[in-house]
Amino acid sequence: MGIAAAIGVLSPFPFYYWLWSYPQTWVELCGKGRDPCKVMAYVSHFLKLIQFLSLFSVSTFSWPPPLYFWPLIAFGQFLNFRVYQLLGESGTYYGVRFGKNIPWVTEFPFGYVKDPQYVGSILSLFACVSLVPFQYILLWTLGYVAMIYLESKEDPATRAKPRS
Repeated sequence: MGIAAAIGVLSPFPFYYWLWSYPQTWVELCGKGRDPCKVMAYVSHFLKLIQFLSLFSVSTFSWPPPLYFWPLIAFGQFLNFRVYQLLGESGTYYGVRFGKNIPWVTEFPFGYVKDPQYVGSILSLFACVSLVPFQYILLWTLGYVAMIYLESKEDPATRAKPRS
């Protein structure tokens, strides 16, 4: 396994762990007048680019992809887009941890799929198993599983206080 590619695949998870575990430090670092969710989104998109470039560096491409690719990528991305559509940027990027009031959502996929955004991402990763060596897919998936576990143990007392 290429060490650089593995580090790239894992690069976002320490950042997510820090923000989830110590949200007040992030709110303070962002400062007054800056939305911590928006800043998190910018950093997350940059880290996602690093992940994709890391996978690209170890991938082999063949066309057409296997038939299982299409339903996995389609449903996985549908779940991701639907979560973002329902929660918006603040709901997707830890707004509740940063002291924002995020309304509870019960529309599909919520209430039907546990952790739908992570499930969608994992399905999308497994769609690419014919293109990317399995150990990288597994490594990235383990990062998501660790975040699912971490986020399932949320203590509301550790939420950040919103800056006024």
